[in-house]
Formats: sequence, structure tokens, C-alpha cells
Amino acid sequence: MAQGSTAASSVKIKDFKLDVLLKVTTAINENYSREELFDIFEDVLKNKLEIGRLVLFIRENDWNCALRYGVSDEEFKLDAERDLLDITEITHLNSAAKDQFEHFDVIFPVFHKEKPLAYLLIGDIDEERIEISPTIKHRPFIQTLTNIIVVAIENKILAKERIQQEGIKKELQLASEMQSLLFPRELPTNDKIHVAAYYQPHQQVGGDYYDYIRLNEHEVVFCLADVSGKGIPAAFLMSNFQAYLRTLIRKIPLYYLVQRLNSKVMQSAKGEKFITLFIAKYNVKTRVLNYINAGHNPPLLFSGGNNENNEPERFKLLKTGCTGLGMFEELPKVEEGIIGVSGNSTLLCYTDGVVELENASGQEFGLEALKVIMQEQVNSTVDVLNDTIKDRLIEHKEGGPYIDDIALFSCKFF
Repeated sequence: MAQGSTAASSVKIKDFKLDVLLKVTTAINENYSREELFDIFEDVLKNKLEIGRLVLFIRENDWNCALRYGVSDEEFKLDAERDLLDITEITHLNSAAKDQFEHFDVIFPVFHKEKPLAYLLIGDIDEERIEISPTIKHRPFIQTLTNIIVVAIENKILAKERIQQEGIKKELQLASEMQSLLFPRELPTNDKIHVAAYYQPHQQVGGDYYDYIRLNEHEVVFCLADVSGKGIPAAFLMSNFQAYLRTLIRKIPLYYLVQRLNSKVMQSAKGEKFITLFIAKYNVKTRVLNYINAGHNPPLLFSGGNNENNEPERFKLLKTGCTGLGMFEELPKVEEGIIGVSGNSTLLCYTDGVVELENASGQEFGLEALKVIMQEQVNSTVDVLNDTIKDRLIEHKEGGPYIDDIALFSCKFF
């Protein structure tokens, strides 16, 4: 009779455990919240299995105590990173265990491959109990139930991260589309000037910007700018900068324009970012170039020379200007460069991501490499010039990553 009673009890326990697992999996499939799953877990261990003490640590962004009962604040001395990360197997504790474990009997670690996801610590309140402790009797079931709950929570965390990543991806895509609207759709190719540009952001969006604006029949303005920093904040600052520049460029000379732009950058960035800018106004009739370099990498003006008149090839760095915009409340000094441009001349503007690109040995691409390419392509179009620079940059980085946004803006004067 006793054997029959024991068998019936065993069947009853098995049915109970199956019912619990069915209830939990159903709750998971119905997308119960994290808190609802913990309520089920606590009810089963505390009220059904009579586990007296329990602490559950779960790794989310950091290790958090997600569930605790039967342990007072005074008794709770555990720190997951300090006390548990070395434990990789189910561990039965004894009287020689560390003080922080004195109220527990068993530690259940939950791993995904080699990554720890959670640690469950359980113990009994009634230490005078004669029958087998539930922490021992139900150990496989407790382990299974803990794994199911923890993996479900981990999947919720991963799903939330995926949703966040999708949101970020959509924001980046929108920002990229918006940024593409900043750049001029068409660049001139006529008997006075040819212009070509190239932009490769380090991330999906970046902080480099170029522009070409026709003011009237004879005058054009072009510029290349670079925001300190990368990503969406840099892109938004540059979009505001571009809108302000385009609003003012037809109203005031370059000298006053850069001072107004400096104030705008200070107002928008609060001194946390700055913008380097090369901006020039060119008169196709007089062939005079007025420019201001606001802390930008000096563009290269290359005069290809004239064999008939024995004119030599020569480079000129366009450095005249002021400090970067947004570094000071007021620009300490602003100078405007004025230069006559001879026929068969090429102007190459570039951002620091070009000359500072390093190869595997840590060697930068450098300014001299640009000079060599300009000499080689003296009779080529500006499109070919830009393409050649892009190819040489790829060769130079030797399969390594781009470390910054890259922008090229080239003009050929006839």
C-alpha cells in the first residue's frame, strides 16, 4: 500500500511539473512581461516547491538582482561580478562556503555557450526538516525551469535591442537621405570651369560638406567644410551650417560671412564642436579668386605651366584666413586671400580624412601623395583626378578601414 501511495505521489509530482512547464511556455508564447514571468517563477519555487530562500541575478546591461525572497537586507551580501562569475557548474554549498553564501544551499549558473546569463541561489529556511530538502529533490526541475525563464528573458532583451537597432538604422537612413540633399545635384562643366566632388562618410552619415553656388553671370562660390566629430550630431550641425551659409552668401562679403558663421556655430554647438571651412568666390571673367581658409587643410592650387612660354609647374597652398569656426566667441583675426588664376590650373580641396589616412605601418597618405597625383593627371579631367585619388587611398590603406569622413572637391580653370 505504501508503494502504491509513493507511486501515486510521484505521478502527481510529475504531472505538476509538466503543468508548470506548460504554463511557463504558454506564458512565453503569449509574450508575458518580464515581471509576469518572474511572478510565475517565484510562485512555483516559493509556494509549490517550498524553497525557503532565493536570489536570482540576471545579466542585462549590468548584473542585476532580478528576484529575491527569504533573505533580509542585512543578510544579503552578494555581488554577482565579485562572487559568481567564476562558477560554471551547479555548486552545492557547505559550511565552509564564504560568508555571503551562508544562507544558500545550491548555486545554478545559466550559460549561453561561454556567456553567463544568470545565477540562481536557493536555500531552505527550515534547517531541522527531516525529509529530503526540496533544493535536492527538485534540482533537475529547478534547473530546467530556471533555464527556460532566463532564456525567455534573454530573448526579450535581444528582441528589444533589435527593435532599438532597427530604429537607429531607420534614423540613420533618414539622416543619410537628408544629408544627400545638402550637396548640389549638378556641378558645372563648361568652357570656364569644370567641377567634380566626392564624399565618403566614415559612418552612414558624416560631418563633411561641399557646395557650389552660382551668384550671377560671372561669379560663383564654392566651399568645403568639416565638422569635428562624426555621425548624426555632426551631420545635423552641418545641415544647419549649410542652410545659414546659403542664406547669407548673396547678402554679405566673405569677410563678414565667416564671422556670422562663427557666431552661428558657437550658438548651435555650445563650444563642444567646431567647423573648419574653405570658402572661395571666383570671377570667371576677371579670373580672380577670393577665399578664406577657416582652419581647414590648405587646398592645393596647381598651375600646370605653359611649354610655349616656358612657364614652370607650381603649387600654391591656400592658407590665408582665420581659425576654425566655433573655437572662439569672436574670431581673433580674419584675412581674405586674393589670387589670380592662370589657365590650365587645378584647385584640389580635401578634408583631413584624406591626408591622415594611415596604412598598416601607421604611415599617413600625406600631402605629397596628392601633389604627385595632380602632376600625373595635369591633363586629365577633375573626375579622373578624384577617381585616381580614391584608388590610391584604397591601395594605401591596404584593406584597413577609413578612419574618418573623406571629401574631395576639385576645380579646373580654363
